[in-house]
Amino acid sequence: MTDRQSKIAVVTGAGSGIGRAVAVELLRAGWSVALAGRRPETLEETAALAPEAASLAARTDVARPDDVAALFAATVERFGRVDLLFNNAGTLGPGGVPVEDLSYEAWRHVVDTNLNGTFLCAQAAYRQMKEQDPQGGRIINNGSISAHTPRPHSAPYTATKHALTGLTKALSLDGRPYRIAVGQIDIGNAATDMTARMESGALQANGEVVPEPVMDVADVARTVRHMAELPLEANVQFATVLATTMPYVGRG
Repeated sequence: MTDRQSKIAVVTGAGSGIGRAVAVELLRAGWSVALAGRRPETLEETAALAPEAASLAARTDVARPDDVAALFAATVERFGRVDLLFNNAGTLGPGGVPVEDLSYEAWRHVVDTNLNGTFLCAQAAYRQMKEQDPQGGRIINNGSISAHTPRPHSAPYTATKHALTGLTKALSLDGRPYRIAVGQIDIGNAATDMTARMESGALQANGEVVPEPVMDVADVARTVRHMAELPLEANVQFATVLATTMPYVGRG
Protein backbone atom coordinates (compact mmCIF):
# COMPACT_ATOMS: atom_id res chain seq x y z
CA MET A 1 0.00 0.00 0.00
CA THR A 2 1.65 3.20 -1.14
CA ASP A 3 -0.40 5.76 0.79
CA ARG A 4 -1.81 4.30 4.00
CA GLN A 5 -3.23 7.61 5.13
CA SER A 6 -5.60 7.59 2.16
CA LYS A 7 -6.96 4.11 2.91
CA ILE A 8 -10.40 4.01 4.51
CA ALA A 9 -11.93 0.93 6.13
CA VAL A 10 -15.33 0.05 7.54
CA VAL A 11 -15.24 -2.67 10.20
CA THR A 12 -18.53 -4.08 11.48
CA GLY A 13 -18.76 -5.69 14.88
CA ALA A 14 -15.85 -3.46 15.87
CA GLY A 15 -16.74 -3.21 19.54
CA SER A 16 -15.32 -6.56 20.59
CA GLY A 17 -13.53 -9.74 19.59
CA ILE A 18 -12.23 -10.20 16.07
CA GLY A 19 -13.74 -6.92 14.88
CA ARG A 20 -11.96 -4.94 17.58
CA ALA A 21 -8.65 -6.70 16.94
CA VAL A 22 -8.83 -6.06 13.19
CA ALA A 23 -9.90 -2.43 13.64
CA VAL A 24 -7.00 -1.73 16.00
CA GLU A 25 -4.55 -3.50 13.69
CA LEU A 26 -5.65 -1.32 10.79
CA LEU A 27 -5.69 1.88 12.83
CA ARG A 28 -2.17 1.28 14.09
CA ALA A 29 -1.06 0.60 10.50
CA GLY A 30 -2.24 4.03 9.38
CA TRP A 31 -5.74 3.28 8.10
CA SER A 32 -8.71 5.49 8.90
CA VAL A 33 -11.48 3.24 10.22
CA ALA A 34 -15.24 3.58 10.65
CA LEU A 35 -16.10 1.44 13.66
CA ALA A 36 -19.59 -0.04 13.40
CA GLY A 37 -21.49 -1.85 16.14
CA ARG A 38 -24.64 -1.79 18.23
CA ARG A 39 -23.07 -0.40 21.42
CA PRO A 40 -21.45 3.04 21.15
CA GLU A 41 -19.54 2.62 24.42
CA THR A 42 -17.63 -0.43 23.18
CA LEU A 43 -16.84 1.32 19.90
CA GLU A 44 -15.32 4.19 21.88
CA GLU A 45 -13.28 1.66 23.83
CA THR A 46 -11.94 0.27 20.56
CA ALA A 47 -11.04 3.75 19.32
CA ALA A 48 -9.22 4.46 22.58
CA LEU A 49 -6.83 1.57 21.88
CA ALA A 50 -5.39 3.59 18.98
CA PRO A 51 -5.94 7.18 20.16
CA GLU A 52 -3.68 8.83 17.60
CA ALA A 53 -5.44 7.25 14.63
CA ALA A 54 -8.42 8.58 12.67
CA SER A 55 -11.59 6.70 13.56
CA LEU A 56 -15.34 7.18 13.47
CA ALA A 57 -17.69 5.37 15.87
CA ALA A 58 -21.05 4.66 14.21
CA ARG A 59 -23.83 2.88 16.07
CA THR A 60 -25.10 0.32 13.57
CA ASP A 61 -27.40 -2.69 13.55
CA VAL A 62 -26.32 -4.36 10.32
CA ALA A 63 -29.70 -6.08 9.98
CA ARG A 64 -31.39 -2.68 9.52
CA PRO A 65 -31.07 -1.21 6.02
CA ASP A 66 -31.38 2.37 7.26
CA ASP A 67 -28.57 1.85 9.78
CA VAL A 68 -26.29 0.45 7.08
CA ALA A 69 -27.06 3.33 4.73
CA ALA A 70 -26.31 5.82 7.50
CA LEU A 71 -23.01 4.06 8.31
CA PHE A 72 -21.67 4.36 4.78
CA ALA A 73 -22.97 7.89 4.34
CA ALA A 74 -21.20 8.96 7.54
CA THR A 75 -18.00 7.21 6.46
CA VAL A 76 -17.93 8.92 3.08
CA GLU A 77 -18.82 12.28 4.60
CA ARG A 78 -15.96 11.97 7.10
CA PHE A 79 -13.27 10.26 5.02
CA GLY A 80 -14.31 10.71 1.38
CA ARG A 81 -14.36 7.09 0.20
CA VAL A 82 -14.34 3.41 1.22
CA ASP A 83 -11.36 1.20 0.35
CA LEU A 84 -12.17 -1.78 2.57
CA LEU A 85 -15.16 -3.39 4.21
CA PHE A 86 -14.43 -6.06 6.80
CA ASN A 87 -17.84 -7.70 7.06
CA ASN A 88 -17.47 -9.14 10.54
CA ALA A 89 -20.65 -8.60 12.57
CA GLY A 90 -22.30 -11.88 13.48
CA THR A 91 -23.93 -13.98 16.17
CA LEU A 92 -23.74 -17.62 17.18
CA GLY A 93 -27.39 -17.61 18.19
CA PRO A 94 -28.70 -20.02 20.81
CA GLY A 95 -25.82 -22.49 20.87
CA GLY A 96 -26.54 -26.06 21.88
CA VAL A 97 -30.23 -26.03 20.97
CA PRO A 98 -31.36 -29.12 19.01
CA VAL A 99 -32.97 -28.22 15.71
CA GLU A 100 -36.35 -29.58 16.79
CA ASP A 101 -36.39 -27.15 19.72
CA LEU A 102 -35.11 -24.11 17.82
CA SER A 103 -37.58 -21.24 17.66
CA TYR A 104 -38.22 -19.45 14.39
CA GLU A 105 -37.37 -16.16 16.11
CA ALA A 106 -33.91 -17.48 17.02
CA TRP A 107 -33.36 -18.77 13.47
CA ARG A 108 -34.46 -15.46 11.98
CA HIS A 109 -32.21 -13.43 14.28
CA VAL A 110 -29.11 -15.37 13.18
CA VAL A 111 -30.06 -15.15 9.50
CA ASP A 112 -30.81 -11.42 9.75
CA THR A 113 -27.47 -10.67 11.40
CA ASN A 114 -25.07 -13.09 9.74
CA LEU A 115 -26.45 -13.25 6.21
CA ASN A 116 -28.77 -10.32 5.61
CA GLY A 117 -26.48 -7.95 7.50
CA THR A 118 -23.47 -9.09 5.52
CA PHE A 119 -25.37 -8.61 2.27
CA LEU A 120 -26.59 -5.13 3.20
CA CYS A 121 -23.10 -3.95 4.12
CA ALA A 122 -21.55 -5.53 1.04
CA GLN A 123 -24.19 -3.92 -1.18
CA ALA A 124 -23.56 -0.49 0.33
CA ALA A 125 -19.80 -0.90 -0.02
CA TYR A 126 -20.17 -2.18 -3.57
CA ARG A 127 -22.26 0.83 -4.59
CA GLN A 128 -19.72 3.24 -3.12
CA MET A 129 -16.68 1.46 -4.54
CA LYS A 130 -18.23 1.31 -8.01
CA GLU A 131 -18.91 5.04 -8.15
CA GLN A 132 -15.90 6.53 -6.36
CA ASP A 133 -12.77 7.84 -8.03
CA PRO A 134 -10.38 6.03 -8.13
CA GLN A 135 -12.84 3.21 -8.62
CA GLY A 136 -12.71 -0.02 -6.64
CA GLY A 137 -11.99 -1.43 -3.23
CA ARG A 138 -11.99 -4.66 -1.25
CA ILE A 139 -14.57 -6.59 0.75
CA ILE A 140 -13.49 -9.28 3.20
CA ASN A 141 -16.28 -11.41 4.65
CA ASN A 142 -15.79 -13.17 7.97
CA GLY A 143 -16.87 -16.73 7.35
CA SER A 144 -15.97 -19.45 9.81
CA ILE A 145 -14.76 -23.00 10.10
CA SER A 146 -18.52 -23.58 10.15
CA ALA A 147 -18.62 -22.47 6.52
CA HIS A 148 -16.99 -25.86 5.88
CA THR A 149 -18.03 -28.19 8.71
CA PRO A 150 -20.77 -27.87 11.37
CA ARG A 151 -20.69 -28.32 15.08
CA PRO A 152 -23.55 -30.20 16.77
CA HIS A 153 -26.74 -28.15 17.27
CA SER A 154 -25.61 -25.24 15.10
CA ALA A 155 -28.08 -25.21 12.21
CA PRO A 156 -28.66 -21.42 11.97
CA TYR A 157 -25.01 -20.45 12.33
CA THR A 158 -23.77 -23.16 9.97
CA ALA A 159 -26.41 -22.40 7.34
CA THR A 160 -25.57 -18.70 7.31
CA LYS A 161 -21.84 -19.31 7.12
CA HIS A 162 -22.26 -21.73 4.22
CA ALA A 163 -24.40 -19.09 2.52
CA LEU A 164 -21.65 -16.51 3.03
CA THR A 165 -19.33 -18.61 0.90
CA GLY A 166 -21.77 -18.43 -1.99
CA LEU A 167 -22.26 -14.72 -1.45
CA THR A 168 -18.50 -14.17 -1.44
CA LYS A 169 -18.11 -15.99 -4.74
CA ALA A 170 -20.97 -14.10 -6.37
CA LEU A 171 -19.71 -10.71 -5.18
CA SER A 172 -16.19 -11.57 -6.29
CA LEU A 173 -17.43 -12.33 -9.79
CA ASP A 174 -19.73 -9.32 -10.05
CA GLY A 175 -17.06 -6.96 -8.73
CA ARG A 176 -14.48 -7.76 -11.39
CA PRO A 177 -15.47 -5.03 -13.88
CA TYR A 178 -15.26 -2.37 -11.16
CA ARG A 179 -11.96 -3.31 -9.46
CA ILE A 180 -13.83 -4.64 -6.41
CA ALA A 181 -11.95 -7.59 -4.91
CA VAL A 182 -13.92 -9.85 -2.57
CA GLY A 183 -12.55 -12.58 -0.32
CA GLN A 184 -13.40 -14.52 2.81
CA ILE A 185 -11.52 -15.46 5.95
CA ASP A 186 -12.64 -18.61 7.78
CA ILE A 187 -11.55 -18.52 11.41
CA GLY A 188 -11.35 -21.34 13.91
CA ASN A 189 -11.10 -20.77 17.67
CA ALA A 190 -9.64 -17.30 17.93
CA ALA A 191 -9.53 -16.38 21.62
CA THR A 192 -12.42 -13.94 22.19
CA ASP A 193 -15.36 -13.67 24.54
CA MET A 194 -17.46 -15.52 21.96
CA THR A 195 -15.15 -18.55 22.03
CA ALA A 196 -14.32 -18.56 25.75
CA ARG A 197 -16.48 -21.65 26.26
CA MET A 198 -14.24 -23.64 23.89
CA GLU A 199 -11.46 -23.77 26.44
CA SER A 200 -13.73 -25.13 29.16
CA GLY A 201 -15.37 -27.68 26.89
CA ALA A 202 -17.20 -27.87 23.57
CA LEU A 203 -19.66 -30.52 22.43
CA GLN A 204 -18.12 -32.85 19.86
CA ALA A 205 -19.81 -34.94 17.16
CA ASN A 206 -19.42 -38.10 19.26
CA GLY A 207 -21.32 -36.55 22.15
CA GLU A 208 -18.30 -35.85 24.33
CA VAL A 209 -17.56 -32.42 25.78
CA VAL A 210 -13.87 -31.67 25.24
CA PRO A 211 -11.77 -28.54 25.83
CA GLU A 212 -10.44 -27.09 22.58
CA PRO A 213 -7.28 -25.07 21.90
CA VAL A 214 -7.54 -21.43 20.87
CA MET A 215 -5.21 -19.00 19.14
CA ASP A 216 -4.37 -15.35 19.67
CA VAL A 217 -6.91 -13.11 17.94
CA ALA A 218 -4.00 -10.84 16.94
CA ASP A 219 -2.91 -13.52 14.48
CA VAL A 220 -6.29 -13.25 12.78
CA ALA A 221 -6.01 -9.46 12.67
CA ARG A 222 -2.61 -9.64 10.97
CA THR A 223 -4.03 -12.02 8.38
CA VAL A 224 -6.90 -9.67 7.60
CA ARG A 225 -4.47 -6.78 7.30
CA HIS A 226 -2.35 -8.77 4.85
CA MET A 227 -5.44 -9.49 2.73
CA ALA A 228 -6.50 -5.84 2.95
CA GLU A 229 -3.16 -4.39 1.90
CA LEU A 230 -2.71 -6.40 -1.28
CA PRO A 231 -3.02 -4.38 -4.49
CA LEU A 232 -6.43 -4.77 -6.11
CA GLU A 233 -4.80 -6.81 -8.84
CA ALA A 234 -4.30 -9.58 -6.25
CA ASN A 235 -6.86 -11.24 -4.01
CA VAL A 236 -6.95 -13.86 -1.28
CA GLN A 237 -10.20 -15.54 -2.30
CA PHE A 238 -10.41 -17.78 0.76
CA ALA A 239 -8.15 -18.04 3.79
CA THR A 240 -8.51 -20.46 6.70
CA VAL A 241 -6.83 -19.46 9.97
CA LEU A 242 -7.27 -21.72 12.96
CA ALA A 243 -5.73 -22.95 16.16
CA THR A 244 -3.29 -25.57 14.89
CA THR A 245 -4.57 -28.48 16.96
CA MET A 246 -8.29 -27.70 17.09
CA PRO A 247 -10.55 -30.60 16.05
CA TYR A 248 -11.41 -29.37 12.59
CA VAL A 249 -9.49 -31.59 10.19
CA GLY A 250 -11.12 -34.92 10.92
CA ARG A 251 -14.00 -33.39 12.88
CA GLY A 252 -16.74 -35.97 13.43
